[in-house]
Amino acid sequence: MEIGDWRKRAGNVIDVGKLPAFSLRGRGGLVTRVVLVLLAVAVLLSTYYQVNADSVAVVQRFGRYVRTTDPGPHLKIPILETVTIVPVQRQLKAEFGFITDRAAVRSQFSQNEGTLAESLMLTGDLNVAVVEWIVQYKVKDPFKYLFKVRNLDSATRRGESTTFRDMNEAVMREVVGDHSVNEVLTVGREKIQVDAKNLLQQLCDRYETGLEVLQIVLQDVNPPDPVKPAFNEVNQAIQEKERLINEAWADYNQTVPNARGEAERVVRAAEGYALERVNNARGDVARFVNIYDEYRKAPDVTRKRLYLETLNEVLPKTGRKLIIDSSMKGLLPLLNLDPIKQEAK
Repeated sequence: MEIGDWRKRAGNVIDVGKLPAFSLRGRGGLVTRVVLVLLAVAVLLSTYYQVNADSVAVVQRFGRYVRTTDPGPHLKIPILETVTIVPVQRQLKAEFGFITDRAAVRSQFSQNEGTLAESLMLTGDLNVAVVEWIVQYKVKDPFKYLFKVRNLDSATRRGESTTFRDMNEAVMREVVGDHSVNEVLTVGREKIQVDAKNLLQQLCDRYETGLEVLQIVLQDVNPPDPVKPAFNEVNQAIQEKERLINEAWADYNQTVPNARGEAERVVRAAEGYALERVNNARGDVARFVNIYDEYRKAPDVTRKRLYLETLNEVLPKTGRKLIIDSSMKGLLPLLNLDPIKQEAK
């Protein structure tokens, strides 16, 4: 290549030493500083995160679980790590068979085809009941809650199908299917709630959902609308039966104690009378024995004393008596009949 060609090419090369120096002091420097500050703030904000007192944070790096952090301020690697807040101390609620539109003093509820379908159940005696219930639960293991089961309960508040809702529906249908319709509607509600809670907790542990079931509450349990009048009549009959039974028990509790008290009084009176008779008899026997002992010591004297004591007790009770000898004659002039006349008057 000739020297002229090199010179031509060298003329097209930019001389770096002749370029203007880069500076942050102009208008362009101000924009640059603002951009750098914003980047620093963004990096700082993406590094810091705060966890509330009722929650924990699950940290993932490139989507893989790294650690779980407790409540309070924490730092993470920006862009590389993501944080998911899980409320482990908060009590969560899932509604079945109905949807709460507005919670207040008088709450407003609604239903749709999905809630009606999940509340309609077959009982053990082949009857149909509409069962509405509430499940209260909380997260006890954030790792299992986020990563073990897909679509666990993210849509439970709106009634869409999720794994947790399907588990609840399966458990409740199993428990209701083991009871009669009368038990479901009346006396068996408490047992159904306890059995459903235990079965649901066992299912959650088996599937490693990380959930703890706190309580299952049956809200409204009614027969379907076509047969509701007949069920209402049956319930009224049952209530009337219970009322009559309670009234009968009230009469029983009032009459039986009175009868028992009267019987106890009669028994005690009879026992007192028997004791009195026995004591009197024993006294008579003791008196007779004493008299007999004295009689054996002096029979004649005792016989006369008994005779005289008996006459002393008997004669005052007979009134005025005249004792005369049957062989006596001319008695009338000797008798003072004035007292007799006076008594006759």
